[in-house]
Amino acid sequence: MALPQVKLDATEARLAPLTLPDGAVWATKAREEALARFRAMGVPTGRDEYWRFTKPDSLNAPEAPEAALFEGDENPAFCDIDRLSVVFRDGVFDAEASDDLTLEGVEIARLADVMVQDIHWAKDLYGVLEARGQDPVVRPFAALNTAFATDGVVVRVTGKPSKPLHFRYLHEKTDSDAILHFLVKVEEGADVTILEGGPAAARFNKCFEVDVADRAAFHHVRSQGRDHERRAVTHVFARLGEESTFKSFTLTANGRLTRNEAFIELTGDNAVAHIAGAAVGDGDFHHDDTVFITHDAVNCESRQVFKKVLKNGAVGTFQGKILVKAGAQKTDGYQISQSLLLDEDAQFLAKPELEIYADDVACSHGSTSGAIDEEALFYLRSRGVPEAEAQDLLVLAFLAEAIDEIEDEGIAEDMRTRLEGWLLRHRS
Repeated sequence: MALPQVKLDATEARLAPLTLPDGAVWATKAREEALARFRAMGVPTGRDEYWRFTKPDSLNAPEAPEAALFEGDENPAFCDIDRLSVVFRDGVFDAEASDDLTLEGVEIARLADVMVQDIHWAKDLYGVLEARGQDPVVRPFAALNTAFATDGVVVRVTGKPSKPLHFRYLHEKTDSDAILHFLVKVEEGADVTILEGGPAAARFNKCFEVDVADRAAFHHVRSQGRDHERRAVTHVFARLGEESTFKSFTLTANGRLTRNEAFIELTGDNAVAHIAGAAVGDGDFHHDDTVFITHDAVNCESRQVFKKVLKNGAVGTFQGKILVKAGAQKTDGYQISQSLLLDEDAQFLAKPELEIYADDVACSHGSTSGAIDEEALFYLRSRGVPEAEAQDLLVLAFLAEAIDEIEDEGIAEDMRTRLEGWLLRHRS
């Protein structure tokens, strides 16, 4: 079906400043196929079902809108955790700032180096999960990423590394427009934790493709924040094998526009997928979580837990779906999306969905939006807690269910500390 002329023109305008990178035959083929997918979909508009709540104009623009750099003395996320750091400066790998990429149980290589090699395991994964994730909901910016990403890393996990990998993003140019692509292949029985933190660029497009083999585990924690004027669209595509585990948590504080998309397929029996997020926004802030989980195996568990705290006109969006295919018996699917609105100007928009084609399942979803509990606030104040501190305590209690999805208590405590700092800086 041909695109409307207006959408076609906007799509070609978005592509005009971009050039397909050179690479090996397989890489060029993957990029050309992704470019064809993007052209067929076109840039998203407010008329598209899954973009009704989020204006994509700044993501569609041919040039990135400028974003002022954040000035503050807050330490970067995960700085107190022993980890292997991989640093990107405005979307470009910085070898000098990064640690030595040698670590037992894991192989790490720069995407730019891999994409020119004729033989590499990445050719069986690059763009594959992204393409699978385009049905039934199209994700045009993910296809754009696969076509034009020139940097990122590919990670093959063969054991259990002694420390997590940390992808650290630095933003130093007010007009930077970064596209990063990551491949993570977790072999059978392996276990890895990946951390992410930093504003990355004025406009950031990131794509993760994660293949988790049988009895393997992938843990992911990221912190999005600092530079408030940044815009970002991120994607996680994951495929889970038998008895495998996928767990992802995102903390978002600040950012004019952030859209985090996830597409997770449970293809092996007894697999577990948990994805969670906590977002806090003040003023000109729009945060969108769009999640699609497909159960295509027996006795699998999925859990979606998203909490947003909003004030002064901030907007939060959640679109989450659980699809249970025929034959995916004994599925256990849980989805909750909740917002805490600290004033009458904030807004929360939710679209929870269940689509079930098996008869032996336990699936539930819920979505709520409300204000601070006045009785709880009164109770704390009557015990001598100042009003601002009492409100912060209630906010942290509200977000606790999402943070509890982080298995590592040290990392979870780091996320709590960041939330406490944000709340302190944004007290009325």
